[in-house]
Amino acid sequence: MKKVLLILIFVLTTTSFAAKAPTHRSIRAEAMGNAHVALVDDKEAIYFNYAGLTQINRLGNYELKPEQGYYPRNRGDMRLNLGGAGPFQTYFSTYNVAKDLQDIYNNARDVANAKGLSPSNVLMDSLAGHPELVHKINSYDHEYLSMKIKMDAELAFHNFGGAFWVDGTIAPYLDAGLFLPQIAIDTFYVDAVAQAGGAYEIIDGLSVGGGLKIAKRHKVDIITVGISSYKNLQDSLEDRYHDVSDELFDLDAISFGMDLGILYQLTREVRLGTSLRDIYFKSLAGDKFTPNWTLGVNYSPRFFNKNTAFSRKFNIAFDYADALNAGDRNYKTFSHINFGMEVEQTLLAWPSYSNIFRALAVRLSGGFKGGYPAAGFAVEALQFFTVEFATWAEELGYYTGQDEERIYMGQLSIGF
Repeated sequence: MKKVLLILIFVLTTTSFAAKAPTHRSIRAEAMGNAHVALVDDKEAIYFNYAGLTQINRLGNYELKPEQGYYPRNRGDMRLNLGGAGPFQTYFSTYNVAKDLQDIYNNARDVANAKGLSPSNVLMDSLAGHPELVHKINSYDHEYLSMKIKMDAELAFHNFGGAFWVDGTIAPYLDAGLFLPQIAIDTFYVDAVAQAGGAYEIIDGLSVGGGLKIAKRHKVDIITVGISSYKNLQDSLEDRYHDVSDELFDLDAISFGMDLGILYQLTREVRLGTSLRDIYFKSLAGDKFTPNWTLGVNYSPRFFNKNTAFSRKFNIAFDYADALNAGDRNYKTFSHINFGMEVEQTLLAWPSYSNIFRALAVRLSGGFKGGYPAAGFAVEALQFFTVEFATWAEELGYYTGQDEERIYMGQLSIGF
């Protein structure tokens, strides 16, 4: 049993499920609806718009950028992150259905043993007496319970940034049969990406940026086993474990790509941004991707921003995301629209060292991603430890509102 648990942990930490380009999951961005291409005032510029790297050590710096000196000071980022996510509402509801079903199975077995009847007949009679449970069972047929994990190492400072990150998901589901339910794990894979790039301010307020990335994707075919067969489950997991471990470092599956971005400071409160990301030069594990072209605007009202020991940051952002992807899935206009806002406030600080030492800071965020609400918060202690949480939804169907999967992700970060 211990061996199976170890294999499951390995699979969960090294697999990805979404059939799209490798996607870094930024907790800060997801919490505000993933509207970030024009905000990019910190390390998130690496993932959304490299041109934003020119903002680091400029915002909140009266000497280098007097007209933007009222923003909270940003000097750079060096972080290690570990996070995990899952659709917990689905977990709980599926657990309740499974518990009810188990009770009926146990009762049918006890009645059959006591009266010398066939367990199958008793079970059918029990289910016939609970049509509401049969309806629930059918509703959870092929219900995904996707679990995600992310690991990042990030470094960003003025005009340069780079990161190494891993994004993974595994998506088990239950085929609900009345007698022989099947547990399955749909195709799972792992994305590992190393990327780095820079930015340059061409003229005052107008910056361009770009970077290169190396990506590797490994995926394994579906696993399907009967829940009554522990041996089959163990053997299947061991086979997939060896598939992953044997091919994880196969260099033939590596692909190279690039990201490009532009950022324009229209006024001291409004920034415009656009980026063309995920331009891959060959397929990854057989998957080809459409580049992600996103346009956005960010508004940071001067009245709400404060550059003191007790600094405050306030942003409102809007993106039209993935504009080139209007194909088979999520083709409705609303699915491309991301909107969000955030407020970050330092609560404890050392006033003599203006905005240098923050003992405690919090961030609250909210918005809409592709028509679905998003929200989150972060707590930073001693400028070194940060705990973040975000919830958002992803569309599993063909248009917004058809098949929502709500994700809840938490993350722990250490660094400066």
